[in-house]
Amino acid sequence: MSAQDTPATTTADSRPQPPARSGAASAIGWVLTIGLNVVAPIITYNQLSEHGWSDFSALLVSGAWPVLDSVISLAWRRKLDEFGIVALVFLVITAVVSLVGTHSPRALLIKDSGVTGLFGLLCLVTLFARRPLMFYFGRKFATDGTPASTAWWNGMWQFDGFRSTMRTMTVVWGVAYIAEALVRIGLAFVLSTSTMVIVSPIMIYGVLGGLALWTAWFSKRRAAEGARRQAAAEAAQAAAAARAEATTA
Repeated sequence: MSAQDTPATTTADSRPQPPARSGAASAIGWVLTIGLNVVAPIITYNQLSEHGWSDFSALLVSGAWPVLDSVISLAWRRKLDEFGIVALVFLVITAVVSLVGTHSPRALLIKDSGVTGLFGLLCLVTLFARRPLMFYFGRKFATDGTPASTAWWNGMWQFDGFRSTMRTMTVVWGVAYIAEALVRIGLAFVLSTSTMVIVSPIMIYGVLGGLALWTAWFSKRRAAEGARRQAAAEAAQAAAAARAEATTA
């Protein structure tokens, strides 16, 4: 590991432990992330659309909020984190997809599905990178951005179970979003536009909510499995030490 990846604290088995988190810093980070990446873009897009802006123009302007989040992150932490980079990539993908082809209601619905499908593809592509996408998403939400908490998260990468967990999550998110995009594209051809306007956001947030719940469950399950393996290893070491002491006695 590099100096940046050095864990904050370690136990006897060198497993890094999470440092005490700053509650205020964590709360501010969550408010900024959710507010600028989710709430503000939705409100901006809806308001501009209601005032006669084109879909593409409203979408492009609403995408300025994630850019602002990245700027604040850069000024606050003196670096642009991977979550901010992904937000910028999403903005570019959305703009490109919106420009391609016709601008009929059905085409717009299909393009919207294309964005989530491209995100799923991006997840799978990062499996071939040094670290998968969910590692960086996890670091964004599991830490408060301080050097100590970031170092703790980076230090976890040295463990096989942690690496396996991050890669499995990335596969599941990627496949789920590709499948969601394909289903929504299919529905756009068989359902009316008025129906799809209702169905589409339900699917988007339904899949996101389902993935979030699965991720929380899977993380706790893997953490529990790791704790059991660690306890078994420590018990085996203690038994071996006791046998060795009895032999030399």
